[in-house]
Amino acid sequence: MLKAELKIRNLPELLTFANGEKVENIADWKKRREELLRDLQSELYGKLPEAPKDIRFETESCEETFCAGKADLKKVNITCVLENGSHTFPVYCTIPHKKAKTTFVLINFRDPVPDRYLPAEELVDNDCAVFSFCYNDVTSDDDNFSNGLAEILFPNGRTKSDDAGKIAMWAWAAMRVMDYIQTLDFIDKERIVVIGHSRLGKTALFTGAMDKRFMSAASNDSGCCGAAIIRGKTGEMLPDIYNQFSYWFCPKFKEYALENKQFSFDQHALLAALAPRKLCVASAEEDSWADPKSEYLSCVAASEVYKLYGLKGLVHENEYPKAPIALHKGEIGYHIRKGLHYFSRTDWLYYLEYYNS
Repeated sequence: MLKAELKIRNLPELLTFANGEKVENIADWKKRREELLRDLQSELYGKLPEAPKDIRFETESCEETFCAGKADLKKVNITCVLENGSHTFPVYCTIPHKKAKTTFVLINFRDPVPDRYLPAEELVDNDCAVFSFCYNDVTSDDDNFSNGLAEILFPNGRTKSDDAGKIAMWAWAAMRVMDYIQTLDFIDKERIVVIGHSRLGKTALFTGAMDKRFMSAASNDSGCCGAAIIRGKTGEMLPDIYNQFSYWFCPKFKEYALENKQFSFDQHALLAALAPRKLCVASAEEDSWADPKSEYLSCVAASEVYKLYGLKGLVHENEYPKAPIALHKGEIGYHIRKGLHYFSRTDWLYYLEYYNS
């Protein structure tokens, strides 16, 4: 069933170079991966900004008795110095007093800890640290490129077809949080996951693909231009997302969204770029706009790259899963729950099961 569906979707081959040559081994795949990442940047997300010339971390506050004395809650200001100026944004660090099994970098919609998308105490009780930041503290979620990081990167506005969109800027900020975590001796650097919901799930996937320091990326209901395959997708389509959120992407994206030009890739390439690291994708049964079937098929299609490494990828039956279910036996994890587009406690419990087991 799934093989037939993938054949109908007619996805670009992951293991074939743009010139038609076949990927024969891991060394070839690493070159193909770079080719795909260049295309993902030039056609969709925009070129990832360069790392800052200098970066500073300043602790503004620390609550040592957070969660009834089980954790510290620190507010740390990250200042990034770039060619045209500097930008500072806060990260909120929830650090259990026990050694953390897994550390999450959460790209969130709001600052407060806890938050409706951040059950801080439950994560602490499961021996997890969380470094969360609000995407609007980096640059606003609109077509205004005259504030925050966007203003520094593009003081004269975006002029090139591959200039970064807002997703690439938020991903860049997540990498700066990773820079800070690298200075902390008590964090296991081999167990850091970048995670986000919806548009920030798209951001988490792009972050994980571009920065190998992350052990994994987890996307929650990321849908169109996130985990979901574009070819044959239902629900939100490229014209829909462009007409509302063109600023998330590079200027060249217009050609693919409105002028019937086809990407040289599909979103399974973004997922496959994580290999051989772990990946976790989540869907909601009633989230038809995101299209759970296309999110799931993307995981199936990306698995062939994991198999090149001798890994399993997504372990699944030859059919679409029915909610609620978690498929956690491979390097690609997937779950689908009942309900609507939301980052729920149920989702977090599935992620904890996947990453802490």
